[in-house]
Amino acid sequence: MILAAAETRDIRLDELQRALARALPSASISTQGGPPLERSTATDPPQLARADVIEDAVLRAHDVTGPAEPPFSAFLDGTQRTDPVAHTADGAPIVSGVVAAVIREWTDGGARTWAHARQHRVYAPRAAMQAAEWEAVAALGLTAIDTSAGDPALADAHPAAHRDAAITQIQNDREQLELQLAQRWCGDRADALYVDGGLRGSVVLARAAQTVGVIKSHHTLFGDRAARRVIFGLAAGQRTSVFVVASPSKVPVASWYLRLRDCTGRDPLWGLVRVEVRHDPDAAPADVGAQADRMARRILAERTPTAHPDARWHTMVYGIRDCEVFLKATQ
Repeated sequence: MILAAAETRDIRLDELQRALARALPSASISTQGGPPLERSTATDPPQLARADVIEDAVLRAHDVTGPAEPPFSAFLDGTQRTDPVAHTADGAPIVSGVVAAVIREWTDGGARTWAHARQHRVYAPRAAMQAAEWEAVAALGLTAIDTSAGDPALADAHPAAHRDAAITQIQNDREQLELQLAQRWCGDRADALYVDGGLRGSVVLARAAQTVGVIKSHHTLFGDRAARRVIFGLAAGQRTSVFVVASPSKVPVASWYLRLRDCTGRDPLWGLVRVEVRHDPDAAPADVGAQADRMARRILAERTPTAHPDARWHTMVYGIRDCEVFLKATQ
């Protein structure tokens, strides 16, 4: 078993609240609990984006056929938990954030943890706090993260803006933890790594031959109206043509939509995932399509066993479900 180095200091929420009550008497302690902050905010706004097709003249459906491919060697997933533990007299939230990531490797003997990392930090907007308040938070025994750093406007902002800044920073910390594990895998192993999510946020992952990003949510849909009709009309076991996803600040990747399960009578996005892999600008269209078919066959083979009882089972493979069960058990 290989364990990643991580911050090992941890404090129970009730202990953290008692410490805050002693260190910061003016704070309002959140003794009644409540749902994690990530459940209280809206998701990213839906948007449409351009799809530059590189396999065909226009986006169309392809049946995924051919011989079986080797299964994925490992799966990467991460998790986060954000809890408001107190508020300053000005209403600024003090947030406990726990993030973790794991790579679970699968062999004939079953799954084992190849790498795991976890960190617990406290998040607060220093610009909106008195010096003594920040010093009290920084002395709690956890790493204190200033959620107002680099944004002078947060010195006098609505408490909800501070909450959102904390959530964004915690999400970034989770992504960085996942990235660290994935980079270690790419440096040590040549086997395929199934990543729950996209690859474009990392130059290393977007250019690695081992990584395959599988995206389950579709806040951004790629393609024009005609392309979307193709996407929504995919049958189980079909994929779209390959297209390039590019933006000025990120590494371009090759991508396609893949229908894992029959969506008859359901939402047109049910059972639909979008795949990201390394983009080779010099590859011939036929080679691009052949690579997509090979990877699509590997992903389709992961439909069994199903990820029940998770409500997202229709787009979640069992390897990712296994990662989530492990992470929940180690929270």
